[in-house]
Amino acid sequence: MADSPNSDLKTLSPLQLFERVTEQGEKVRALKAGKAPKDEVDAAVRMLLSLKLSYKTTTGQDYQAGLPPKDLVLINNGTTKEEDEDLVDPWNVQTSNAKGVDYDKLIVRFGSSKIDTDLINRIERAIGQKPHHFLRRGIFFSHRDMDQVLDAYENKKPFYLYTGRGPSSQAMHVGHLIPFMFTKWLQEVFDVPLVIQLTDDEKYLWKDMTIEKAYEYARENAKDIIACGFDINKTFIFSDLDYLGTSAGFYKNIVKVQKHVTFNQVKGIFGFTDSDCIGKISFPAIQAAPSFSSSFPQIFNGKENIQCLIPCAIDQDPYFRMTRDVAPRIGQPKPALLHSVFFPALQGAQTKMSASDPNSSIFLTDTPKQIKTKINKHAFSGGRDTIEEHRKYGGNCDVDVSFMYLTFFLEDDDRLEQLKQAYTSGELLTGELKKVLIETMQPLVAAHQERRKQVTDEIVKQFMTPRKLAFEF
Repeated sequence: MADSPNSDLKTLSPLQLFERVTEQGEKVRALKAGKAPKDEVDAAVRMLLSLKLSYKTTTGQDYQAGLPPKDLVLINNGTTKEEDEDLVDPWNVQTSNAKGVDYDKLIVRFGSSKIDTDLINRIERAIGQKPHHFLRRGIFFSHRDMDQVLDAYENKKPFYLYTGRGPSSQAMHVGHLIPFMFTKWLQEVFDVPLVIQLTDDEKYLWKDMTIEKAYEYARENAKDIIACGFDINKTFIFSDLDYLGTSAGFYKNIVKVQKHVTFNQVKGIFGFTDSDCIGKISFPAIQAAPSFSSSFPQIFNGKENIQCLIPCAIDQDPYFRMTRDVAPRIGQPKPALLHSVFFPALQGAQTKMSASDPNSSIFLTDTPKQIKTKINKHAFSGGRDTIEEHRKYGGNCDVDVSFMYLTFFLEDDDRLEQLKQAYTSGELLTGELKKVLIETMQPLVAAHQERRKQVTDEIVKQFMTPRKLAFEF
């Protein structure tokens, strides 16, 4: 009997419909390759077209092989409306809101905890100094188990930091600096070891690049990371393509995680499909492994009970939700996390930055002239259409990209508040606000470029050599 559309298609989730379309497409190809009777092939094709129509009706998207559906949500009257829900996963960040992602909703959806005033005050008491402006301004806004890390620190128990970078291009942009600037501050105030993972294997698996190019990008990105000022005696930077083959402890932890996570679980967490290569499916275990101190025996002397703190953008949280679920089952402590907001593209907070679009952000290779041109020409404005309207009604700092960038990079709280009041009241014009941003970013990028020039291949090699750090365990 020929296939016919099931009556229960309306009950399937977008991801289930996607998988049904994929399976039916494979069936059609198999029938054609096997020279099946024409009526059988035609029936299978009709079923495929019907499934694709159901998929588009449910998701509002055309089916594309290898591209799972965006995250959808039922709202109000039960109808599906994609534009009202932000899409956040390790590879995609999309929102229709000019203010950017709704982070309060994301905290609820991901099940993390808000970094509130009490936690910030506790951090201040623990370190004996004013917390980083990323904490004070809500740029790092969410956490998992930061209280436990502070408990450990106050009781003189060690912990370590772990963050990373996916080297998808040779040139990093200023948004890529955010986790490293904050991690450097954490390392200094808590005086703890740091490991930095360069996931060149991930980029090879996901991107259209050779394995040699992925490794080259990793080493180039390492120079920018080192230029942030990390202490070589307390920091180990590693390429997955390098380190995985040299550390038995690292690989053992990968295998332990792999054994305790099913294919259905990674499909549910990451949206993988049957058409994804097996490298993608197994990769989350590789990103999980640095969360465990036994992955670095040369640093921690083989100890397995040292907790890890991971500063990262919240799109990486799915990896570590999986890791935290697995950790107790393999006898390891759960990693704690500090989540940052996303860095906006110049064109607006609802626009995705892209390494292939040089105008979507300020890159660490940009000249002062390029920085000025990009900001003046491309930075989305929260100002009014005319000077008269702006003077009367004022600008909107919630959507103005120049003000958003200043929130990240202008350290003076009083100056930032003055700018906000002046822009909101209409006293400060958009061009004047952009001028402040230009004067902030030009010296910041130039100073980074000078530091990077001092990072030789030999220095990179020292940072990336497995070794004992300046700590006793």
